[in-house]
Amino acid sequence: MTKSTDPTPELATALRRLKLGKMLETLPERLTLARQSSLSHRDFLLVVVQDEIARRDQNAVTRRAGRAHLEPDMQLERWDDTADVTFDTVVLDELVSLDFVEDGAHLAIVGPVGVGKTFIAHAIGHIACRRGYSVLAVSVDSVLKTLKHARLDNSHEAEMRKLIAVDLLILDDFALDAMDTTESRDVSELLTERHRSGSVIVTSNRGPDEWLATFADPVRAQSTIDRFANKAYDLVIEGESYRPRLKPRVVGKRPGGRQQHPQVLNEQPSVPSR
Repeated sequence: MTKSTDPTPELATALRRLKLGKMLETLPERLTLARQSSLSHRDFLLVVVQDEIARRDQNAVTRRAGRAHLEPDMQLERWDDTADVTFDTVVLDELVSLDFVEDGAHLAIVGPVGVGKTFIAHAIGHIACRRGYSVLAVSVDSVLKTLKHARLDNSHEAEMRKLIAVDLLILDDFALDAMDTTESRDVSELLTERHRSGSVIVTSNRGPDEWLATFADPVRAQSTIDRFANKAYDLVIEGESYRPRLKPRVVGKRPGGRQQHPQVLNEQPSVPSR
C-alpha cells in the first residue's frame, strides 16, 4: 500500500528528469515533517531545496578531497587529544582558520617520526576542501619520481603545472633524502613558482636550517629555502609516535560468533584540547 508521504510516480519521474532524484531518499521524511509542523508550501519547498544544496555541497567536498589524495580518516575531529605529543595550539588555531592560505603563506610542520605531522597536514587539507579550495597532497619522493619520468615523454611542464595550479599543495617528507642536481632544480623551481601562486605545507623530520644540506646546489637552495622560510608558519611537534593510535585492532566478536571488522583505536571523534 502506498503511504501518503510516498512520492507519486509522476513526481519521481519529474525529479529524475531534473536530476533531482536524490531528493526521493529524504522526501517522505520531509513530507511527514511538513504535516506534523504544519509547514507552508513555501517553507516546505525551502527545506527540500536546502537538503539538496547540502547534499551537493558535501559531494563536492568529497570529490575535492578525493582528487587531493587526502587520507579520509586524517581529519582534525578524529585527532586523539590524549596522544603524548605537544605543539603550539595557538599556532594550530591560526592555521585551521586558513588565513595563511588566503594570504598565500606557507607552513612547515616539523618533528620526529610518527608524531602526527602528516595527520595534521591532511586535516588542514580537509578543512581547505570544505572551504572550496583546491588541494593536492603528495610525498616529495613521488613528486621527484613523477617529474623524472615526465622528462622522458616531454610532459614535465604539464606535471609541474598540476603542482602549481592548486590553491594548497601538501608536500610530505620534505628534505628526507639528499637530492641530485636535477631533483634539486625541480624542488627549487616548484617552491619558487608556488611562492607566487599559492600556499605550501611541508612536513619534515628536519628543520628548515637542515634542508640546505639535502640540495645539490647550495646557492640555488639557499635562495629557495630563504624565500620559503620567511613566508612560512612553523608548527613544531614533539613527543611519542602517534601511529600506534591508528593501528587496526580486533575489538571482539559480533553476536552469533562472527568476528567484527578491525577498527581503529580512535573510533570516537575527538579534537585537540585548547
